[in-house]
Amino acid sequence: MSVVIHHNPACGTSRNVLKIIKDAGYEPIVVPYVDVGWTRPHLQTLFAAADLTPRQALRTTKSPAEALGLLDEQVSDEALLDAMLDHPVLVNRPIVCTAKGVKLCRPSEAVLDLLETWPEGPYAKEDGEIIIDAEGNRVV
Repeated sequence: MSVVIHHNPACGTSRNVLKIIKDAGYEPIVVPYVDVGWTRPHLQTLFAAADLTPRQALRTTKSPAEALGLLDEQVSDEALLDAMLDHPVLVNRPIVCTAKGVKLCRPSEAVLDLLETWPEGPYAKEDGEIIIDAEGNRVV
């Protein structure tokens, strides 16, 4: 199964998701979106597939969203998309695409919904939280 992760290595959640994917045996296509940016059609396609609006996909913390005035509910989806094209970090991450669907994987264990196989348990995230028990069952 092909796995694509739109990844920001500066983000702990994104690092956790990438590690889960690799530890499950996949060699994902890693898209460093902060470096390469987005196109409007790409964002629109990702958001539609993940059933997200631009507002729902907006990174509101550790981003320029507040300084750019994007937290005001009156800001249109088109204006949010324009800002996301200018400032790729405004898109919340990571967004993962597999044959099972497309999802904003926050919290990181949400990626398990998109994978056919999981890492061997017990399995913990970067912060030590167990997400797969010793019997291979999802904990959270």
